[in-house]
Amino acid sequence: PFVITSPCIGEKAADCVETCPVDAIHEGPDQYYIDPDLCIDCAACEPVCPVNAIYQEEFVPEDEKEFIEKNRNFFRNR
Repeated sequence: PFVITSPCIGEKAADCVETCPVDAIHEGPDQYYIDPDLCIDCAACEPVCPVNAIYQEEFVPEDEKEFIEKNRNFFRNR
């Protein structure tokens, strides 16, 4: 699945939300999150993000890896 990382914090542009064909992207208090159970890995969200915050999980930069777990926890705690 795809993961939204730190550049989204405070930005929350929502272009990704409108683009996602399966409504897997949800708004959190500080950023958007991608539901890993709904994400179909279509990558539609990645190029529309104006702050380049979206990565395929295996390509999340090393200094952003914490967002993989943060993303999972967002949906685990819902």
